[in-house]
Amino acid sequence: MGYTGDQTMKEGLPVAGYRPQSESNVELVNHNKLLEEAVLRVLDKLAQASEVDKRWLAIGRTAIEQGFMAVNRSIFRPGRIDMTDAKWREVLLGLGYVPAPPQD
Repeated sequence: MGYTGDQTMKEGLPVAGYRPQSESNVELVNHNKLLEEAVLRVLDKLAQASEVDKRWLAIGRTAIEQGFMAVNRSIFRPGRIDMTDAKWREVLLGLGYVPAPPQD
């Protein structure tokens, strides 16, 4: 299923590693989120049934959530961040991690 809709770029998420996305990618991920929500609501109803094994239901729910997350990441393709950037070095130092100095 290929989306060939609007290729207008949307601003990237305000999260490190995410970049601007085409309108069709945003539309596709929003479609996936609706599908995921529909499935999760079915699982919510199953959780109310006393005969359902809650442990296996939780395992299944987690697998479904991970599956949708993986599919959406395959579309948005977030990248790694540049840890040599001064702002990230400060964050790492605050966490007790001392990164190697940048190499010129």
